[in-house]
Amino acid sequence: MMKKKILITDYVWPTIDPEKKILESAGYEVVVPPDDSESTLIEYVSDVHGIIFCFGKVTSKVLENAKNCLVVSRYGIGVDNIDLSKATELGLIVTNVPDYCTDEVADHALGMLLSLNKNMISHTKQVIAGDWDKITLDFPGHRLSESTIGIVGYGRIGKSLEKKAYDLGMKVLINSRSLRENSQTKYGKSVSMDTLLRESNFISLNLPLNKDTKNIIGKNEIQKMKKNSILINCSRGGLVDENAVAEALSKGHLFGAGFDVLENVSSPKNSFLFHQENVIVTPHSAFYSEESTLDLEIKTANEVVRVLSGKMPNNLVNNDVIGKSRIGL
Repeated sequence: MMKKKILITDYVWPTIDPEKKILESAGYEVVVPPDDSESTLIEYVSDVHGIIFCFGKVTSKVLENAKNCLVVSRYGIGVDNIDLSKATELGLIVTNVPDYCTDEVADHALGMLLSLNKNMISHTKQVIAGDWDKITLDFPGHRLSESTIGIVGYGRIGKSLEKKAYDLGMKVLINSRSLRENSQTKYGKSVSMDTLLRESNFISLNLPLNKDTKNIIGKNEIQKMKKNSILINCSRGGLVDENAVAEALSKGHLFGAGFDVLENVSSPKNSFLFHQENVIVTPHSAFYSEESTLDLEIKTANEVVRVLSGKMPNNLVNNDVIGKSRIGL
């Protein structure tokens, strides 16, 4: 009797030993394709019972060709790289891991904020160029205990960042559809988006990408932001109009910007953003620590095993699939 197969479309850590051990111990064969292109995935999904994906795109065509598939499990939080409506239509259970890197992403956002506020990138470049004695300290860095941070989105990461910023002495403003305006949060206050934009020295985006949040920060929003403020995005690239940010940096309205995500990563060197001063861009690595990655691998694999054992996953993404899933859940 042939073992049921689990396809892992892609991963960005050295090995998949932890999840492979879990899946193989449960009786499944792990398959890894040579690349995560749509054509390759279409070929490889034809006989698999589960799909695990990271940054690879699980399109409608991929799902339609996964005739035996019962569960699709995301290495991570966001599910904007899977056709969720098609998965639900086909009766596929979709899971994610929303609680594996809360501290890591909040720390990453805070690290960007601190580095940009102290002008560390520009100063490092100047020192390397041999200009130690030529640096003038005339940049608009702010004392944290007299500064305000605006956090857009109040999920696990937003709440973690709120506490960390509060502990550093910052005043905290929150904007979230889940909160009543002008209500107190644990360490701050819920305000309108306009108030947050106008009163914050630093703004961090910590929310998913969807039709309501697409370009939530554009030219109009940036114009409302304080002069010399700093924008951080460690969530999804489509939340920000990057050209508008670049223009605001070039004109001196924004002092700095930190991105762990970009809307288009195919040709970043050509981006106007990359030619500005005081910009940090990291390759969607905010989630990483040795501990968070191991946690992610184990939880993702366990979700697949749970579903294929006929149990509800701990983190079901597409609730509308209940009652019509292929596996009978």
